[in-house]
Amino acid sequence: MTTPFDPARQQASTVCLPPGPWATVLDCLCDHFKGITREQWLDRFARGRVLDAQGQAIAGELPYRRGMRLHYFREVANEKAIPVQEQILHIDEHLVVADKPHFLPVTPTGEYVEQTLLRRLIRRLDNPHLVPLHRIDRHTAGLVLFSANPHSRGAYQRLFPERRIDKRYQAIAAAMPNVAFPLVHRSRLVHGEPFFRMHEVEGADNSETHACVLEKNGELWRYGLSPVTGKTHQLRVHMAALGAGICNDPFYPQLLDDQDDYAKPLKLLAQSLRFTDPLTGEARYFESRLQLDW
Repeated sequence: MTTPFDPARQQASTVCLPPGPWATVLDCLCDHFKGITREQWLDRFARGRVLDAQGQAIAGELPYRRGMRLHYFREVANEKAIPVQEQILHIDEHLVVADKPHFLPVTPTGEYVEQTLLRRLIRRLDNPHLVPLHRIDRHTAGLVLFSANPHSRGAYQRLFPERRIDKRYQAIAAAMPNVAFPLVHRSRLVHGEPFFRMHEVEGADNSETHACVLEKNGELWRYGLSPVTGKTHQLRVHMAALGAGICNDPFYPQLLDDQDDYAKPLKLLAQSLRFTDPLTGEARYFESRLQLDW
């Protein structure tokens, strides 16, 4: 008996060919994925890295057919290693909790595919069904919660949009002696230029952060931050807007050269997660083992 091809287990991406005038599958893929050159696609076909719905390698000259289902493998030429190591804090039938170090992306994006927390955990745990339930950006360290079971995934995913999970962060930034804490900062965040930077604009609030002071150390303070909403870079933008950008932030308040300096990580840590388990009603609490040094 032949085992059906499982793209998740093979870590393959799937595409259904859109409507268009192309003569061959190769022509369609070249036009649909404009960031990948024709030479790269020819190389992938030659190495058997483009498959049909049954998992069989195909040729680029195969005639195009609308709706054809294909599997392909994302690749980054000469993907550089990221010399940091994640830690697994908890595993059960439904959840995996990992401590992500600074500089490691959670999911494949841009120049990173294999050097991501998701791909590392899939290989390490041999579980192709892992899916992150939320994300923290590459520069931030700390807790990331993964669903390990497709059958219970929806129950845990709903914790986030329904705001039934308490997320606590720590950040180190300049002292703000003239600001009254604790405080609540609300604003409207939208994508700016370059596209990956967020900025505050006039209009109805779509982001909210609660902030307090945890520790004072001369010109630097340790802040406790609790995001009510989950906008991209929310804590980084809000701290910069308050007048104290987080230490070593390459994006805010000014965009700096984004060459990774492992000696100067962003001083932002996803420190804890607390929620009521939607399946058992049990109180769940996870805390990072990582620390932000002064």
